[in-house]
Amino acid sequence: IPGARSAAWPDNLTGDGRLAAPERLRERFRALGADSAETVTAYCGSGVTACHDLLALEHAGYTGARLYPGSWSAWGAHSGLPAETGEGGGSA
Repeated sequence: IPGARSAAWPDNLTGDGRLAAPERLRERFRALGADSAETVTAYCGSGVTACHDLLALEHAGYTGARLYPGSWSAWGAHSGLPAETGEGGGSA
């Protein structure tokens, strides 16, 4: 999805499987552009694991992030919608 950034949910956790401290999560999401984004919307393959990012965003103080429930499954099923590969910044 154009403009998307990859925020794999396991990176929200510490080595022992607990949710990381808010400061660490703020740094992570800031580096992904959450501070400058007009809106923050999480999605994944089907909409389930994106909820982990929503929890981590709230824990980090980024309130109001949204879920795109259709996620990539819905977006990718519609021919003609723009898609970026992440390789070279171009659209497919």
